[in-house]
Amino acid sequence: MAYGLPGDALDEYLRISETTAMQCLEYFVDGIINSFQHVYLRRPTPEDLHRLLEVGESRGFPGMVGSIDCMHWEWKNCPSAWAGQYSRGHGKPTIVLEVVASYDLWIWHAFFGPPGTCNDINVLDRSPVFDDILEGRALVVNYVVNGRQYHMTYYLTDGIYPKWAAFIQSISHPQGPKASLFATYQEGVRKDVERAFGVLQSRFAIVKNPALSWDKEKIGKIMKASIILHNMIVEDERDQGTQHRRREFREREGGGIQLDYSFSVETPTNLNNMMVNRARLRDKKMHELLKADLVEHIWRHVPRTQD
Repeated sequence: MAYGLPGDALDEYLRISETTAMQCLEYFVDGIINSFQHVYLRRPTPEDLHRLLEVGESRGFPGMVGSIDCMHWEWKNCPSAWAGQYSRGHGKPTIVLEVVASYDLWIWHAFFGPPGTCNDINVLDRSPVFDDILEGRALVVNYVVNGRQYHMTYYLTDGIYPKWAAFIQSISHPQGPKASLFATYQEGVRKDVERAFGVLQSRFAIVKNPALSWDKEKIGKIMKASIILHNMIVEDERDQGTQHRRREFREREGGGIQLDYSFSVETPTNLNNMMVNRARLRDKKMHELLKADLVEHIWRHVPRTQD
């Protein structure tokens, strides 16, 4: 997993056959997933969410809990019958991984499996990333941006994602200093998920190199185990100075965000409730209001160099 070597690369050195080496890998990833998935690939707890929101505030984005994006893993031994489904144009077959990553490169959500012909929006339509919100099981979060109260956290994204209340994109052609400053900060903070992809691939060359397995289920287990091990390393190396920096920001800005956490106590999930939550999630008007308030908030509160 670490070096991305084929199964028979070290058969003479280790005195085991390729088949045995591959079975060892399968047993290893199964053990990692069964033992640690509930800890290192979990939904954010109230404590996690509080920390993520405080860090988001200190970086100029109250209510932000991470960045979302997709990457493609090349599938070298994709069956010929599936090659057209997994190949885009004349490219090679790939499998898509959707990830939500935070400032410390911890991966909070991983959805792996859509064919490479899907773009980020098609993957989002299949993804369970918003299932908790749709089913009324998400934590209730209240915060204030530029004097206006909001009740839903959001992710930073690139331009392909839709204009929903849960997404904040950059401004592609900023007009004026406020828009330019917002675009600069948004694009800088959104790079967290790109860095997470790069670190994941550098730690586990098996993810960086083309997948050699014929079985898509085994490939998915390798990806999940790599993400779990990645989060273990992140937890071990997490920056201990983050709490001190957040405290400095609150003292300097006077606490510009108000947070209130509680579990949702709505009526049992039914189709009507899900449709209401879906409409709230995809509210374009709320997206525009939040984005405009964030532009003003960054202009007023984020330190910037003087011209």
